Amino acid sequence: MVMYKDLEGKTAVITGGDSGIGAAIAERLGQEHMNVVINYHKNEEAANQVVEAVEKNGGHAITKQGDIGDDAGAESLVKAAVDAFGDLDVWFNNAGMEKKTPTNEIPLEQWEAVVNVDLTGTFLGTKAALNYFLKKNKKGSIVQTSSVHQQIPWPTFASYAASKGGVKLFTETTAMEFAKQNIRVNSICPGAINTPINAKKFADPKTYESTVNMVPMHRIGKPSEVAAAAVWLASDQASYVTGVSLYVDGGMTLYPSFQNGNG
Repeated sequence: MVMYKDLEGKTAVITGGDSGIGAAIAERLGQEHMNVVINYHKNEEAANQVVEAVEKNGGHAITKQGDIGDDAGAESLVKAAVDAFGDLDVWFNNAGMEKKTPTNEIPLEQWEAVVNVDLTGTFLGTKAALNYFLKKNKKGSIVQTSSVHQQIPWPTFASYAASKGGVKLFTETTAMEFAKQNIRVNSICPGAINTPINAKKFADPKTYESTVNMVPMHRIGKPSEVAAAAVWLASDQASYVTGVSLYVDGGMTLYPSFQNGNG
């Protein structure tokens, strides 16, 4: 069922759309009867499965392989959208990665790999979308997938936290810079979400319980709940919203250790 009529028939690009939150966003865009370009890096089979889900939900979709940490990769996604569907209206910078390593032991190559995807990829995707919107003199919406760790420190994940902290100010800066052109730039910030990358971790009862205890709502979130927030930000229902970080975290950023009056 279409919830946001203004999105029906519009075209979106989503980076890292072949799994997890990206796949959930793509499937939700299908429910809005949108055209979707699903970017993937390596897993073509998974991307094709997301295409099937989008089309089953009533949308249209294609896949496009590419490295979002590369200028040409971002530009190729714009071309793919225009060639297949004639236009571009919404851009989701969703691709991301994380590596667990004590900060003093992080190899430079690992640091650069995480920053290249999580921060540089967000910059390049935003840049490509902005240039298209400006060239066509049209309003557009850009939504970044950030994290609660743009606010909450995360020891042994310094490269990821630094990247997401950068995404926060990059989002706010570009939102301010292009507000007069009616180009909105916002972020969603997921907390503990039951994605494939977290499945193994949450399969361990002790890890699951310790994570749940950090969430005031006392449960792990679903990718579809993050997707719902992302699509709302893309829609005209959020037409006066720009430069925000929308936390989808069950209250994880509310200092849960103080729950029940502790402290």
